[in-house]
Amino acid sequence: SCVCVCMRLCRYGEVGHFIEEKIVSPAFITDHPTIMSPLAKQHRHHRHRTERFELFIAGRELANAYTELNQPDVQRERFKAQQAAAAGGDDEAQPMDEPFCTALEYGLPPTAGWGMGIDRMVMLLTNQQSIKEVLLFPAMKPSEA
Repeated sequence: SCVCVCMRLCRYGEVGHFIEEKIVSPAFITDHPTIMSPLAKQHRHHRHRTERFELFIAGRELANAYTELNQPDVQRERFKAQQAAAAGGDDEAQPMDEPFCTALEYGLPPTAGWGMGIDRMVMLLTNQQSIKEVLLFPAMKPSEA
């Protein structure tokens, strides 16, 4: 199934190779697998997917958006799964955030949002391949020495 293939790609870190870098025209990647989106709410109709999308143009992610997961027990389980992934070598796995889960216990209304970095827009407009080339503050660039 589509979810299983995408989850396998995620596990092996090849989503960028097989999907993202091949996108030239503006496109949205939607309904990400839960394994890729530990902070996003589960999709209303697909159990192993989330309510999330990313906008890609010319092989670059320009925007990311999702509905916030506001269930503390589910969030803890996802963080635990992320810890297991980190132990297995996943360098993009999220660490456990117990204060965040505790805050969720007090209540979080239905929330969603999206982010589009100006740095990513400048990358697109200037045809730069690395975000390092468009950072405003040179102190943030790694030294080449």
